Formats: sequence, structure tokens, C-alpha cells
Amino acid sequence: MTARFVALIVLTASLAIAAPPGATPESPPQPPKSVAPHVPANWKAGTATLKVTPQKMLWMAGYAARKKPAEGKVQELFAKALALQDEQGNRLVFVTLDLIGVPQLMRHVVAAEAEKQFKLPPANLVMNASHTHSGPSLRTTPLTEKDDQRARDAWDYTQKLQSDLIALIGQALTDMQPARFTWNKARCGFAMNRRRDYTLPPDHPNANKAPNPNGVVDHEVPALRVEAPDGTLRAALFGYACHNTSLGFYNWCGDYAGFAQEYLQEHRPGFTALFLMGCGGDQNPYPRRSDVVPGVTDLELSMQHGRSLSNAVEMALTVNPRPVAGPIRAAYEEIKLSYAQNKREDHDYPVQVIKIGNDLTFITLGSEVVVDYSLRFKREFAGEAGVWVAGYSNDYTGYVPSLRVLKEGGYEAAAGWAEDVEDRIAKKVHELHQKLSQQP
Repeated sequence: MTARFVALIVLTASLAIAAPPGATPESPPQPPKSVAPHVPANWKAGTATLKVTPQKMLWMAGYAARKKPAEGKVQELFAKALALQDEQGNRLVFVTLDLIGVPQLMRHVVAAEAEKQFKLPPANLVMNASHTHSGPSLRTTPLTEKDDQRARDAWDYTQKLQSDLIALIGQALTDMQPARFTWNKARCGFAMNRRRDYTLPPDHPNANKAPNPNGVVDHEVPALRVEAPDGTLRAALFGYACHNTSLGFYNWCGDYAGFAQEYLQEHRPGFTALFLMGCGGDQNPYPRRSDVVPGVTDLELSMQHGRSLSNAVEMALTVNPRPVAGPIRAAYEEIKLSYAQNKREDHDYPVQVIKIGNDLTFITLGSEVVVDYSLRFKREFAGEAGVWVAGYSNDYTGYVPSLRVLKEGGYEAAAGWAEDVEDRIAKKVHELHQKLSQQP
């Protein structure tokens, strides 16, 4: 880690402790107070946190152009679990990871063990990764004699991670305590569509330039508030649809999502913030990287984006709280997605829908889905219940474009899916949603 990084972190910590000259003084500490005392505290909730920062300087994930392993650490990486239980005893667990993705084989192993050890149905487990590009490479493919030390290190790390995640789920389920749930949303604006503007004619001076300031985005910041009966804030699950790619260095770091969680937890002992990555396959944080803003490093930009996001979460947690009542109903299926070239085998793609009473619906999709999916499902399921769409869940197999993006082409369409990829996913989402809506 360079001296400049160390100095920046020390400076940031000092600013967090001492208010700038002329700032309005903070009020003295107050007793806990619920933002929605009229909402019954008839849930149970538990949390657990685990550091997953590699102990070795492994090769990093995310950028294919990397030429060397990690060199240091700016921030710890975490796995976190939030367990929920309704009045009927139905349980739901979110596992969030400051990592590149959730390999499908790892999801299968963890889900099977969680069902065996804790009687948690696989449909009631969400595994989501922040997609930080400042974390380690993962490997679930068994080793062969030809594999080098780089591959062995990734394998060893992933195997231990699997075991640790199973234990983490158990810890969260053991931590169950009475709780009150509310939710709402705010907005945060640093995500921009990173694709070029395909509506421009080829001879337009901006035809091949990105990002696209007119491109589709999802700036909503949903947040689920978990508080104790006395109003003490115990946990918050929040989301945003944007790549964690502010950084280009060789240090472990959760990027903007890691900093947002850190800032939310900073002055709240015993509180756990969990980030649920949205449909950010074609979204990047801007500005990003060093030298874009004169005198500002990529790390400073990442921290600024993290602060912007955490500020939005603060508002979502307090403004006009919307009650969340049970029961929990969940459905999970893996569907076949085909490639345009039929020489490639179909991929088993996870689709998950979770309805929490008539108040909140989660739709989780695997891999790097583009923002069109989030906007589509929020539009199609708009109604009494809030709609929260997450990507990067339960699978990590590259980009999953919408039909629009597939036809336009470009980086996010390069995997070569067949043109019915969006249609297959959407049909299954509607089918599972309808199935859960018919349950009592």
C-alpha cells in the first residue's frame, strides 16, 4: 500500500471524528426511538459477519488485463448474513459478499448444506455479490495436475469460503431476536450507462463515445430497515445498480459498496449494513479512476461514491417508513438459457421470487444482468408491494443482456445468447410471481 493511500485513510478517519470548522454541532446521544412505533415488532431477525479478506496476495478478479497478484489491502472484505423469520416460522436468509460473484457450484453446495443442517429451503436463500473488482479470483472447477499455484490458491480460498458461508448462515439463524421491519427507497446518481448511444447515426461525432448520459439507468436505492422493539437500528439491507469498478489498483477493497457499508456502520455499534447488488451489468460509477478529476485518485472517488450511496440509504431508512408484514413466500427455479450457436450447451440459470406479505417483492436474477430487467419488472409488477430487483445472485456466468442490448451488440452482448434470453427469464419471473400470489 502506498504512502498516499495510508495518508488518505488516516485523513478520512480524522475528518470523521472531528467536524469541520463552522459545522453545526451534533446533538448529544439520544435514547433509541423507532421511526415507525405503530408497526408491530412481530418479526425475528439475526445477523452474522465474517471477514473474507484473503490472507495471501492472490490474483484478483474482474479485470482480464491484470498482470500480477494483489499487493496490499485498503479495506477488509466481508461476507454477511441477514436471517428473517415471520410469525408463522418461515425463514429467509440473505448472504451478501464483497466479492466478484457467486459461482453456481458454490451456491449449490451452500444451499444444500443449509437445507441439511438448518432446514432452510433453497428457495429461501439469496446469495448476492457486490461485484467488486478489488477482490480475489474464485474457482469451483476441480484441480488437475496441470494447474499452477495461481489456480490452487483460488481453489483453496473458494473451498474454505464455502465452509465459512455455511457456518455464517447458522450463526445468523442462531442470532434471531424480535424485530420490526420497514422499508422505503431514495435515489443516488453516480451510476451512468456505460454503453455508447446506439441511437446515433454512425457519422455522428459522439456515435462511438461512452458513457451515454442519455442511457437508461436505475438510480433507486431501496433499503430494508431492521430495528429492535425499542427502535434500535440493528441492520439494513440496501441496494444499488452499478458496477463496483471505481478502482484500478492492486489492493483488496470493497469499492463504493464497501465504503457505503463502512460509513453506515461507523457510528452504530452492533449494527450491520448489507449491500444487495442490483441489475448493474451496463452501469459504471462516474467519475472513475485516477486522473479523470485533476488531483483526485480512484480511491477518493470510490469513497465519495460510497458516501453518496450511504447518504441515500440514510434517507431511505428514515423517510416515510413503509411497514413490512409477513408471511414469507419464496420460489426458486433454474431455467435453460440457450446460446445462438447450438454447439454450446444450455446454461441452467437461476430465477428467484420472494414475496413478503403484500408489502415487498424481491426478484433475484443470476449473473451480470443489464438494467433493462430491473426497469421492466418494476414496471410490470407495479402495485401495492414494492419491487426490488437484484442481479449478481446465485450464479456468475458473465453478462446477460436484454433483447435490446443483444440486438445493439457490444461488450454486454458478446456472450452469444439466443434472442429469447430475456423472454425466457421474464416468463419464469411471471410464472413464479403468479404461483406465490396464489398462496395464502
